[in-house]
Amino acid sequence: MTSPLNTAFTAHHLHLLSAAGAIASIASLTQLDSGPGACPAWLCGLLVGATYLIFCLSYWRQYQEQQHPLQIASATTDQPVTDIVLIAYASQTGYAQQLAHLTAASLQQAGLTVALRTLNQLSAEALTQYCKILFVVSTTGEGDAPDQASLFCRRILPQQQDLSHLHYAVLALGDRHYSRYCAFGHQLRQWLAHQQAQALFDLVEVDNGDEAALRHWQHHLNHISGDTGLADWSTPAYGAWILRDRHLLNPGSAGQPVFHLQLIPPAGSNWQAGDIAEIGPGELPGSGVTSAVQTLPSREYSIASLPSDGGLELAVRQMRHPDGRLGTGSGWLTEQVQPGQAIALRVRSNPSFHTPLSPDPLLLIGNGTGIAGLRAHLKARAAAGLADNWLVFGERQRAHDYFFQTEVEHWLRQGTLSRLDLCFSRDQTQRRYVQHALLEQTAEVKRWAERGATILVCGSLHGMAAGVHAALLSILGETLLDTLTQTGRYRRDVY
Repeated sequence: MTSPLNTAFTAHHLHLLSAAGAIASIASLTQLDSGPGACPAWLCGLLVGATYLIFCLSYWRQYQEQQHPLQIASATTDQPVTDIVLIAYASQTGYAQQLAHLTAASLQQAGLTVALRTLNQLSAEALTQYCKILFVVSTTGEGDAPDQASLFCRRILPQQQDLSHLHYAVLALGDRHYSRYCAFGHQLRQWLAHQQAQALFDLVEVDNGDEAALRHWQHHLNHISGDTGLADWSTPAYGAWILRDRHLLNPGSAGQPVFHLQLIPPAGSNWQAGDIAEIGPGELPGSGVTSAVQTLPSREYSIASLPSDGGLELAVRQMRHPDGRLGTGSGWLTEQVQPGQAIALRVRSNPSFHTPLSPDPLLLIGNGTGIAGLRAHLKARAAAGLADNWLVFGERQRAHDYFFQTEVEHWLRQGTLSRLDLCFSRDQTQRRYVQHALLEQTAEVKRWAERGATILVCGSLHGMAAGVHAALLSILGETLLDTLTQTGRYRRDVY
């Protein structure tokens, strides 16, 4: 299902072509008529041979330069396997292999030690030795695994083993024109989850080399490596979005402050509910006790509005370090940039989290700033006249952390929301979270699933998303939940 490889030419490929062209040019001299000033045949032959030798040496040198860093990482023997990030790939046309090498190079650039293997080279023992594995896999035919995973599928996938120590991520390559889009990537993710492995973040789908999806993968690599300055694989284009307004959503909260930002988009901008706003990297002047220039990392946020609202809206939680310093990205957005100033931003389409616009029910589950993405979905459903929606939302205290309360309760009164469950964890002695609300409504959750509901989850990956998944697994069972995942009726935007 992956498209034919449109591999970008590397430097040594280009050098090969230019050198070959030079050889051809020199060789053509031997075809010239003899005469005064003509190149003697013996001299032309010598030039061809010398040029060919130089070409071979140069090509080999450049090839070695490209291969050397990964060879060093893969050949490291005096470092524990637990300290090495394994990139395991399965490719049919070579594209997954190319992306695996780019992934390895990015992590090496950040100072991590990496190893590269095909899935067929992985043993059950290797899976127990590594603590962190990034999988880059394609899907071929009608949902089949590529040849580089054939042995893995026969020998490993049928097994059950405890991988609770393993943290993993999956980059799944596919083509949406096929019915079983990214099927092998999803099969691999499900198997890992069933072995109790822990996802570093949700599976990333790449449709025909989509640059926005690859940028999303790179965004996660930044977090894994702790280096927000890694070079992009392709140059992203950011527009100038003007900050119109910013106000605090949770005054008096015991938690970190959350701000509602409204931005004026450049002309012609468009997006859908479920899409992502990516804030571009850059440099910020120093402030406070230092005048040093700070690097603004790229950041991704769920969009909380529709184009028809007249602007792009975000909910951003301000983060602080243990020593009290503002987080660089959130601090800039929530405190330092001023209304009227431009923010470098681009919208990343996120088709796997777009609003379902069928009349079937929609169950929305989220916590904290995850309400931003859910708010956009409710706006889209309201605009389409679709009223069979259920929101389960959780935060700390109702008095301070009930984000967008006026809108939510308006949707409940006028029928866009047919059901609303709120969980404010600090309002009672025993903590109550969104997963508890689901478990309390087991029969209703089952009924909604039987009626064809799509389940969308937005918010924190660790804690909320894991708790919700466990609750849904308990309520619906593994088989039904896997079916909902495969058919696009259980989707997540978690971070």
